Order: sequence, then C-alpha cells, then structure tokens
Amino acid sequence: MRLIRFDDWASPVPPVRREVRSATPELDEGKPPVLFVPGFGHGAWAFAEFWLEHAAGRGFPAHAVSPRGHGGSGTAPKASLRAYAHDVVQAAASLPRQVVLVGHGAGALVVERALARYPARAAVLAAPVLGGWATFGAAVRRNPGGTLPAIFGGRLRLSRRQLFSREVPDAVAKGYVGRLGRASARAQWQLLLHRAPEPAVGDPPVLVVGSPDDRVVPPSALTSAARRYGGAPLLFPGMGHDLMLDARWREPIDAILDWLEKGGS
Repeated sequence: MRLIRFDDWASPVPPVRREVRSATPELDEGKPPVLFVPGFGHGAWAFAEFWLEHAAGRGFPAHAVSPRGHGGSGTAPKASLRAYAHDVVQAAASLPRQVVLVGHGAGALVVERALARYPARAAVLAAPVLGGWATFGAAVRRNPGGTLPAIFGGRLRLSRRQLFSREVPDAVAKGYVGRLGRASARAQWQLLLHRAPEPAVGDPPVLVVGSPDDRVVPPSALTSAARRYGGAPLLFPGMGHDLMLDARWREPIDAILDWLEKGGS
C-alpha cells in the first residue's frame, strides 16, 4: 500500500452530498455489512429494488451508495474515478463494522480502487467492467451507437438488450433504462485508459460473478478478472448485465451471501 498519495494531498476530493440507501435485519446477527456500488449511469436505486431487502432478510446489514453524479448524490460533471472511489471509502468508513464491498459493472473498477484505501472484509465484482480498450472494443461491436459517443465526451448509452434477459418484461426493462443517468466524461475516459489498480489493503478474498450471456462483459473478461484473484468466475447463464434487476435476481445475490457465510473463500 502506498503511504503517501501526492494527489490526495495536493488536490483533495471535494465534498459532495452522498446518497446511501439501507436495509437492516430485524435482529443483529453480527454479520458484516454489505456495501453495494453501482456502475456508470446507475444509482443506489438499482440495489434498492431487490438486493438490499433480500440481504437484510438473510441477516446482513445492506447498504448501497450512489457515487457523486449518480442517483440522489450531488452533481459532479467533472468527477474522476478517484472521486468515485473516495465516495465508496467514505461510505464504508461510516459503517460500524468492517464492510464487504460489492461493485457492479464499472462499479467493480471503483471497488478495486477503493480496496487500495479501505481494508474490506471481502469484495465481490459483479459483471465487472474493469476498463481498457479491449472492453471498449467489445462494447462497440455490440452497441456502436450507444458506445462511440463516449469517446467524444458524450453519454454512454446501454440498451435494453445489453442490460436484461428476455425474461424481463419490456415495460419493466424500459422503466429501468429510463432511470439511467451518466458518468462524467472524465471518468469514462479513465475507464478506457485504465491502469492496473494498487494492491488491496489486507489482501481480502475476492469473488467474481457474472453471466456468460452478458452483452457488456464477455466471458473471457470474467475469467481474466477471476484469475487475477486466484479463482474462477461464478456464472449465471441466461442473465443480462444487470444481475440485480434481472428476472432471476435472487440467484446471484444468494450465491454471494452463501459465499460470505462460508467465510468469503
């Protein structure tokens, strides 16, 4: 871990109103809190639909943070990935026990950055978009009209077909797509020019989950991400990119919580 980060000293991340949604168990069973981090365009609402209450029902205090510029958090049109990771670290540090970080999509990349600054109990990378031109190339092939504008500072637009399986009714999927916002142009560029993250503090166990039918993240990317942490991805065939909103949303969250109950290994 780097002890001194020049950027943090010379250019501190400015404060912003931060949205955190929570669901807590009826009885405190001593299980670790889980902090969910959404990907670009999504907010805490994406986990509040199903996963927060479900995790709480299984005894896990569950929270979801909207990084600045997303959901109900304060606007930040020039936010960087460092600022997003700062929001995650601040939200995690505000909780009473050591947190499990769960990042979805580009939120997985934010979680990787946060792990270098916060000693998480464990981490989960769900349908991780970990950046680089290979990831961008795959997105262009599947959705050129929604992806190419991001190169020039425009909004990255993901389609219903990319995000959801056919099991999700069109009206429901359209409603979710209509709620999507946008990441800053700066963060989008940093995603493309992504460099390997710093090592995680404390070497926490990391689980990678996703779908081989994801039209945003190819199976090879899931395998590569899992290998970096010494494992194999846990796959859920037939699901779209937005695992937490798809018709079979219970399967991945139950698998994640089962993994945590077994010690996160």
